[in-house]
Amino acid sequence: MLAIFNKGLVNPPQELHSPASLSSSRKPKHPEEIFKEFLISQPSNAFSINFGNAAALAYVPPENPNSVSQRWFCGLHNIYCMFMGSLNNLSSLNKQYGLSKGSNEAMFVIEAYRTLRDRGPYPAHQVLRDLDGSFGFVLYDCKAGTIFAALDADEGVRLFWGIAADGSVVISDNLELIKASCAKSFAPFPAGCMFHSEQGLMSFEHPTREMKAMPRIDSEGVMCGANFKVDAQSRMRSMPRVGSEANWALSGSHAWA
Repeated sequence: MLAIFNKGLVNPPQELHSPASLSSSRKPKHPEEIFKEFLISQPSNAFSINFGNAAALAYVPPENPNSVSQRWFCGLHNIYCMFMGSLNNLSSLNKQYGLSKGSNEAMFVIEAYRTLRDRGPYPAHQVLRDLDGSFGFVLYDCKAGTIFAALDADEGVRLFWGIAADGSVVISDNLELIKASCAKSFAPFPAGCMFHSEQGLMSFEHPTREMKAMPRIDSEGVMCGANFKVDAQSRMRSMPRVGSEANWALSGSHAWA
């Protein structure tokens, strides 16, 4: 899977940018080139959708449809989600959110997002901690212009992110694609964490702890993005209150309590 978001939509961690990308023999690519090369390299059943200059999503169905670890793509109510992995408690989650038994993981994520965006009964980190399984997903609300991504704590699924030539954010499960697209400005997406386009990166496993960027040095001895980990010695100064206004879509602090 591949997701590209214009730098006007997102504010990624500054540590993802590596100065070495400017002097590297392999330069970061522009979003149009990344997107085109990804589609060319994939089989004919690849699916893609472009949102003008704002965003682009591309998805390839799994080779084995009966695999335990699945890939799903779903678009509902102007919200699009690419989901990898599987949820062991999907049946109970669908029942909790009033979804049909046949709803897949991507449908559930969209409905959970809509519930929190519109009614906000729970903080986002609590909802993510209720997910039992291996998962990674990228969600784009094209009406609100909001990006939301998350990766489970067990690293059963892996995601990577980086910075394209124009500052756009690139997210994919394909490490080689990220390396070729972002030069030295890339890193693994941190496990047990979520990223919101306006609120930034935080741990949903340890929501009261701050995130710390650890420099990454590649085999050539060059700084290559950063690893982001929970700072066990830190604690956020205050926890935002959680109320009926909490949601995943707006910039208020309620959503990230």
